[in-house]
Amino acid sequence: MARLSIENLVVTFGHGRSAFNAVDDVSLEVPDGTIVGLVGESGSGKSTVARTVAGLQKAASGSVRLDDHDLLRTRAGDRRERARDVQMIFQDPYSSLNPRMTAGETIGEALATHGSQSLRERAASVRELLELVRLKSSAADQYPSQMSGGMRQRVAIARCLAVRPRLVVADEITSALDASVQGAVLNLIRDLQRELDLSVLFITHNLAAVRYIADTTAVMQRGRIVEVGDSAEIVARPAHAYTQSLVAAIPRIEHAGTDHLLHAEVVA
Repeated sequence: MARLSIENLVVTFGHGRSAFNAVDDVSLEVPDGTIVGLVGESGSGKSTVARTVAGLQKAASGSVRLDDHDLLRTRAGDRRERARDVQMIFQDPYSSLNPRMTAGETIGEALATHGSQSLRERAASVRELLELVRLKSSAADQYPSQMSGGMRQRVAIARCLAVRPRLVVADEITSALDASVQGAVLNLIRDLQRELDLSVLFITHNLAAVRYIADTTAVMQRGRIVEVGDSAEIVARPAHAYTQSLVAAIPRIEHAGTDHLLHAEVVA
């Protein structure tokens, strides 16, 4: 596990007079072994924060530190180490998985890139990782097109965990899934975080999801963080007007999607 500290992060898109700050002076911490949710509408800048932390987007200024190491100043030769320390799970598992590779090949490739196991050892590790994400070992022989959306996302999670990351960045990982499987994936992430003592930055637009899974939630609007606090407290008693509007917009039909998670007791 590791402590993520984002300080005064600025990410600028465009040039000259058309330039604007997609992320504007954002500071946020993910303490060791916790899940911190970052929530906001589309265009709020939350996914840009995620991509910057994962090294997929350049920053204009600020710092992103994993313990004592500033990730924004990683040298070219250290990029593989950074990729091992920080792994990202993307929104659409079908797009993030190679359609020409089986699940076993996908996970095995990650193991081979960041390790020195023999073929037999990698095969055993693939089976262990599939079991870790609650899939049968026979799923190793399946292609993404032969899997459901929930299964594909579990394979993507297994690939992420293959390199034993110190920080996991989960970017809208349930939004491309059917409502019937979103809760199962959230439960999996919560269980894995506890089993492996992971540090997780959980990006979503779904306040019900962060209420269920995150220890702390930060609310983002127009590139800035407007409210940070205990996840349950933010949903129950939002202080900022923007957060209040997000809470008010949550569907209140009983058991619709993950809305019932708002009223669920979190099992310790």
